[in-house]
Amino acid sequence: MSTRFADQVPFSELMRKQSEVAEKAAHGKGVLLRRRNEEDLVLMSASQAESTAKGFSVASRMFVSLMKRDAGARGLLMVLPDVFPWVRYLSEEDVREFLVDLVQTLNACDDLDNLAPLETTVAAWRSTAEVYADPKLRAALTEGDLSDHGRVEVC
Repeated sequence: MSTRFADQVPFSELMRKQSEVAEKAAHGKGVLLRRRNEEDLVLMSASQAESTAKGFSVASRMFVSLMKRDAGARGLLMVLPDVFPWVRYLSEEDVREFLVDLVQTLNACDDLDNLAPLETTVAAWRSTAEVYADPKLRAALTEGDLSDHGRVEVC
């Protein structure tokens, strides 16, 4: 993520040199504010943030539109392995299901102005591919007693 920002500064520098850091953020791709014991933050101009949100919205609407057409859906299926190399471990049916899930999640994220569900969706499908890629793990999860053993207590 850090490569997307022209400048990176310690959070304390924002406190000491507010004008300089704000100037960098206003005229660049944003400034990554590094924090020691917390998640890093990004400072960018409102117009840059708005432009990013609009770009995501346009892209998600394009994918939804493509999925409504057979040729578009086939095209998206063909490029999935370039974007997500791990899909090669999924069945053909699962790849199709992943694509539908991905596009629906993109659309919902756009509607909510929240990208967090997209990360969750991709991580879940990637984990599924990891299970299929590892014969021992797949066997452990699909063989033996698969009955429901009841509620799991959280420690």
